[in-house]
Amino acid sequence: MRGKRSLAPAIEDYLTEWSERTGITVEVWAMPKERVTGPVADAVYAVVLEALNNVERHSGAHTLSLALTTGRGGLRLTVSDNGIGFPPGRTGRGMDTMKRRFSEVGGTLTINSVVGEGTTVSGQI
Repeated sequence: MRGKRSLAPAIEDYLTEWSERTGITVEVWAMPKERVTGPVADAVYAVVLEALNNVERHSGAHTLSLALTTGRGGLRLTVSDNGIGFPPGRTGRGMDTMKRRFSEVGGTLTINSVVGEGTTVSGQI
């Protein structure tokens, strides 16, 4: 995502293409009105793409919800799906990479999943 493009339009464009390609409905709950660029935008964009890749490949979800907000507390990202979920304690390369990307820009990322109910990725920078 490097360049002058702001985060919200880049994510919105990708979500449109991804939803059309996968057939998974996307609900966007919030997007920042402020421009988000630079290393933070790159990290968030990479995490969103990895989360969507995981939803597409592993979840069996019909719906994905995304909220991205900015405010006094910083930037917050939530990506949730209504897929099959996975057991606690499970990790993988993609999940580790997402956590590392947020950590590199001073953020934290958690991944919570409930078998039979779906997965939520939550991050704050």
